[in-house]
Amino acid sequence: MTEKQAVLITAYKNYNHLEEIINSFDVNFELFIHIDKKSNISDIELANLRKYEIVKLVEQKYKVNWGGFNHLKSILYLTQEAFKNKEMAYFHLISGHDFPIKKSDYFLDFFKNTDVEYITYGNVPTIGAADNGNMDRIEYYNFYDLLNAKNSKENAKIRRLVRIQKRLGIKRKIASTMPKLYCGSTWWSLSRDCVSYVIDFTKNNKSVLNRFKHTLCSEEFYFQTVIMNSPFAKKAANNNLRHIDWIARNGNNPAVLDETDYDKLVQTDAFFARKFEYPMSIGLLEKIKPLLK
Repeated sequence: MTEKQAVLITAYKNYNHLEEIINSFDVNFELFIHIDKKSNISDIELANLRKYEIVKLVEQKYKVNWGGFNHLKSILYLTQEAFKNKEMAYFHLISGHDFPIKKSDYFLDFFKNTDVEYITYGNVPTIGAADNGNMDRIEYYNFYDLLNAKNSKENAKIRRLVRIQKRLGIKRKIASTMPKLYCGSTWWSLSRDCVSYVIDFTKNNKSVLNRFKHTLCSEEFYFQTVIMNSPFAKKAANNNLRHIDWIARNGNNPAVLDETDYDKLVQTDAFFARKFEYPMSIGLLEKIKPLLK
């Protein structure tokens, strides 16, 4: 059986960049795209994305606010849909702001010869992390699905509600039946066997998934918690093969990449880089694209 790889994309804007991502892969890949329900990407543009042979799904199933539980739900949805194709050997989760920085044949060779789960992870509570070592994200009700944190007034309301809970002594319990908590980066590259385990676990342990409702960025906890409490923990690399610059630059953190990042992207072992934003990243994108041919 021919081995293929699935690229799972959660996006909310930048239709042109989605086309750039699609055109960077060959027929050995299949792409599954979830676009935020409140996106301004038009129906015509959605139809155009579906015309590409390697694009197998373009769906707007959930309204995805930054930090909300629906992002995790959209990721699980894409994972389950891609898994239906038995040819899929590896699964790569990226955002619509990412871009591959290795050739397709290099992807195929590398992941055909590895037995590793490329995901980052760390303990919770996390030493040195904000919000009480990340515990505030889990122990209080964070209403990111109901309120849009990108709106300053609504973001202030989310934070005020957490402060009120603290003042009133309201704290969400973590049941003794919950697995040990881990957290890490949203983005990963996982084997078919590992993805199968996560899908089965999710189906059979609904209470674990549901406990992450009202958790800030639950997608930074769920896969790590499931995998690091499984037989796949010993295969987890604590490296997700992504190049991300966490020093704020070009008006964003993580940094919006530009042409000054070119040498780093050529030299890195990473397979994807982020964050690409227009027009700031156009020059860098034009320099990278010829390297993928």
